[in-house]
Amino acid sequence: TAAVTLLSMATKNVGALAIMLPVAQQVCRKTGTSPSRLLMPMSFGAMIGGLVTLVGTAPNIIVSEVREELLGKPFGMYDYAPVGLVLTAISLVFLSFAYRLLPKNRQEKARLDGALKASTYLTEVAVPEDWSRNGMTLGELTALSEGDVVVAGLLRGRRRKSAPRPDTVIQPGDVLLIEGEQQALDALILRAKLQLTRHDRPVTMEEPTEDVRAVEAVIGPESVLVGKSATTAQLYTDHGVNLLGVSRAGYRMNQHLKSVRLKAGDILLLQAGEQTLPAALSDLGCLPLAEREVRLGGPRKLFAPVLILAAAMTLVALGVIPVAIAFFGAAVAVVAIGGLRMREAYAALDGPLLVLIACLIPVSDAIKQTGGSALAAHGLGLLLHNAPGIVAVGGMVLAAMIVTPFLNNAATVLI
Repeated sequence: TAAVTLLSMATKNVGALAIMLPVAQQVCRKTGTSPSRLLMPMSFGAMIGGLVTLVGTAPNIIVSEVREELLGKPFGMYDYAPVGLVLTAISLVFLSFAYRLLPKNRQEKARLDGALKASTYLTEVAVPEDWSRNGMTLGELTALSEGDVVVAGLLRGRRRKSAPRPDTVIQPGDVLLIEGEQQALDALILRAKLQLTRHDRPVTMEEPTEDVRAVEAVIGPESVLVGKSATTAQLYTDHGVNLLGVSRAGYRMNQHLKSVRLKAGDILLLQAGEQTLPAALSDLGCLPLAEREVRLGGPRKLFAPVLILAAAMTLVALGVIPVAIAFFGAAVAVVAIGGLRMREAYAALDGPLLVLIACLIPVSDAIKQTGGSALAAHGLGLLLHNAPGIVAVGGMVLAAMIVTPFLNNAATVLI
């Protein structure tokens, strides 16, 4: 919760929560903690952390723009900090005790999506010739994944070892058959600097103008893949897809990936061009699973987006450019360097919220121009006549708190 709170001070609260959710899921899985014990405090932490900076929440930005219209100067990046930090400190102290009030034994709904996320895949990785970890053993390699990945086989030249000993020294040119959940495999491949192997041509070289995706698909009972291996099915030659991994419930495979005989119900990790995938899955008789981002050993741009975000925040804090221009430019820059694909950028937009705010802006203007806002202000003025300033502010806060549960917080500010 504290990590989400601190992160939401540097970026938008929703973004901070999205970044930390996978971490929370891994913690819950490893410790056996109910997700409800972490998710609700994390949600509160993201909201209160967003109170500290200008960019933390949408209402902060809207109020800043209104202030600029009225007084000619917007709020600065850290003008909210004195109040926000006090509220954040109090809230964190409260949450450190209040989480005990949450139900301990709330049963999680059994969902297909949850079962599929726990699927383990068998995939192949090659040890590069210039590997920087010479002398590492298989036991040390699996320790990098904290035991979440198992080495099911070792291919060295024409020799194959099933369930190799953990003290086996890894040599350049070895091919390892590793098994684990997708996220654990991805983390190990990146951390150990291994190379994901394929037995067909890479899609990225064949179709450089087309976005490449990795998807999960289950083999149907009538699929043409039943009883065939990746080699005999000629996945790339006939269908334009690469096989990255295979998952089979209740069975640990230690065969060469290209030699695995596929069965109905197997889950495949496939890579192909975005336009190629729908037709290929239909021809193969495979059913795509729930849409979710799947990455396995691909290149990452980890630091560039962070530097771009830091640059945008610095420009806003120094008052060089307005917050809207700074963060729109940062988003464009992240897409331009390849840190985010256009499809992912569009998917991240909250359409209903954008439409709601866009519709309420003219409603807010109409209320102001027709005298509705003046009438409301006059009524509040009569009610709070001769009251101290702090009481007037408290009245406005109370009114906003009453309206917010029925409207989005940004919409409440506009009205």
